[in-house]
Amino acid sequence: MSAYTAEWLLPMTGEPVHRGSVAIENGRVAGIDDRAPAGAVDLGNAAILPALVNAHTHLELSYLQGRVPRTERFLDWIRTIMATRRQYPDASDPRILAAARGAIADARASGTGLFGDISNTLVTAGLLREAAMPAQLFYELLKFNATDYASMTREARTKADAAADGGGVRVSLAPHAPYSVSPGLFGAIRADLDGHPGQVTTVHLGESPEEVEFIRRGTGPWRALLEELGVWTDAWEPAGTSPVEYLERLGFLDRRVLAVHGVQFDGDDLDRLRSRGMTIVSCPRSNQHVGVGAPPLEAFYAMDVKVAFGTDSLASAPDLNLFSELAEARRLAPRVAARALLESATCRGAAALGFGDDFGTIEGGKRAALIAVRMPAKVDDVEEYLLSGITPADVSWVS
Repeated sequence: MSAYTAEWLLPMTGEPVHRGSVAIENGRVAGIDDRAPAGAVDLGNAAILPALVNAHTHLELSYLQGRVPRTERFLDWIRTIMATRRQYPDASDPRILAAARGAIADARASGTGLFGDISNTLVTAGLLREAAMPAQLFYELLKFNATDYASMTREARTKADAAADGGGVRVSLAPHAPYSVSPGLFGAIRADLDGHPGQVTTVHLGESPEEVEFIRRGTGPWRALLEELGVWTDAWEPAGTSPVEYLERLGFLDRRVLAVHGVQFDGDDLDRLRSRGMTIVSCPRSNQHVGVGAPPLEAFYAMDVKVAFGTDSLASAPDLNLFSELAEARRLAPRVAARALLESATCRGAAALGFGDDFGTIEGGKRAALIAVRMPAKVDDVEEYLLSGITPADVSWVS
């Protein structure tokens, strides 16, 4: 057994412990103490805390880093993504694989120990396993005019089961968004989720004003793009509601569904999500890069909705450093308690992804996925300091 102590220990189950210690045995937390035992490794002016949880990213898009400029209109960003991806039709292209490998390594170097990763190809399953990086991998399906949704989900489930490793990398099915998935396909994915009680899913929801317009009235840039792509169908009718209420009416939403983005959510939307015990995964830096605005983070917390954080992909974020995401969250939500933001990046994210038994807090029996963040001397508020923009150079792994 080994023991580690530092200036601060943040178990994320309560108050930070000054000069606390954590004991580790066989890769698991054996216990924590409010003082250091003899022989403990002293990490000095540092804070020990659980590894961070990046609850939403697209690792397979890492090769797009620096190639999709910031925009003021979401559909311009979407069109650039589509055009660039068409230049790389083979998901096993060495450039795609190398970029994803590098992104995983960089994320780990900045303290991430668990991913919620979106994939249209499942190419990242092997890369995550290779890197020994635990993840909930969401196999994303999209087809707005889908009528073959039953066979689509059956085939996808076969591929998902083949890609999962039964442990560190879990794979489930996920719909992309309300504007890209037919009602029948939403229903089929929900049925698949109901048939796999231990799994979770995710959906991009309430991200852009264009999405809200399309779901409510069936007009606007999304309608134009669907027609341009030849996937529009007159069988679909505008819901006359918000995207959240639309998916609620389809019977898709419950606590096992992660709602990603929520930039356009209003109080009624948040009420609906809270009543179902759902988690919003917020990606504030990405939201501003793609031109949809800043998420109403303070409203999320004020309405007592569960919140996790993700970086989104390197096509819309400069890096996968979740500490940088926290710094942006602090800027946008100055009245939210520092601990609440840190919980979102640790235990809330782990629980939402279904990994709460192993990750997110420092407790006996959990995996010893712990990081140490180097700090200057005499930090008055360690929780606030951790929201100030921590760089990879100040992060190390405890074990």
